[in-house]
Amino acid sequence: MHSGLVNPIDFSQEGRQAGHLTIPYSIDRSPYYQIRIPILHLRNGEGPSLLLVAGNHGDEYEGELQLGRLMRLLKADEIRGAVTILPMANLPAVMAAKRSSPFDGGNLNRAFPGDPTGSPTARMAHFLEHELFPRHDAVLDLHSGGTSMAHLPCTLIERQADAIRFERSISLMRAMGASHAFIADNGPAAPTSMGAAGRAKTIGLSGEFGGGGTVTPETMAFTAAAIDRLLIALGIVERPILSRAPPAEPGPLQLLSLSRHSQGIYADRRGWFEPAAALGATVSAGDLAGWYHDLECLQQPEEELRFAESGIVISHRLHCDSQAGDCLIQVAEPIAS
Repeated sequence: MHSGLVNPIDFSQEGRQAGHLTIPYSIDRSPYYQIRIPILHLRNGEGPSLLLVAGNHGDEYEGELQLGRLMRLLKADEIRGAVTILPMANLPAVMAAKRSSPFDGGNLNRAFPGDPTGSPTARMAHFLEHELFPRHDAVLDLHSGGTSMAHLPCTLIERQADAIRFERSISLMRAMGASHAFIADNGPAAPTSMGAAGRAKTIGLSGEFGGGGTVTPETMAFTAAAIDRLLIALGIVERPILSRAPPAEPGPLQLLSLSRHSQGIYADRRGWFEPAAALGATVSAGDLAGWYHDLECLQQPEEELRFAESGIVISHRLHCDSQAGDCLIQVAEPIAS
């Protein structure tokens, strides 16, 4: 077989099934090469079903590591219903430590609804949207800022036309326990996993669980607690599986909106960015956002960059060296919850 995607999982089967989704892809050193993407499916009777996904972008590690751990820890007899775990959805990107696949340049989170006979990334997107997502009551796709961005930890859902599904999405997002959360409004044709979940008529949950192409004790604990709380809220498990200590009761949730170009500051030339505002800081329009240095023209003083809008700082660039078009820093607008 030279195209498509081979799935070894029988989703109706009880118990534990571990295997690999395989995507045939001929390469120079191996004409019959297969991209082998680990997958685990657990089923124990009737009940809710959850799909857990990470590695949509390869350099976002909190989800990849915690879902790999969950594959080792979670037992079929501990759950009610079904759990499917896909810790490295864009496996070539994960193994290359890159945002996108080195095989086809594919950014999986911009590839939906995909193509069953297209590039490996397009085939994976098609399988997720048309085969995996519809089989589950809810999907959690774990992201972070990746190698180049620091991001305020937060959860995210996409606005849904179906009022009942939208309210359930908000309820589950609250249950995950983050302090900040987004309701995105990218529309029904969005090429993202959350757009795909909406089209598949399942509850789509996502978020930014860290950043910087690394993990910290804080981001790993946040990720573990969010996964545990979601599993418990859905009624799949009765106790935390990943959290090393019982998750604390979640505090109030601040909803955020990021909908305007003016909420970000973008480089307009080569330069070196120095942020002046920390993640989570509340800032006003006109406040200092940072400085932009020119190391090729040292006699030129650094440029002060100021926020065009008020809000909460949600991300900033970690790579000091920047090019025209790079997003340097962003603020989100608090909205009523």
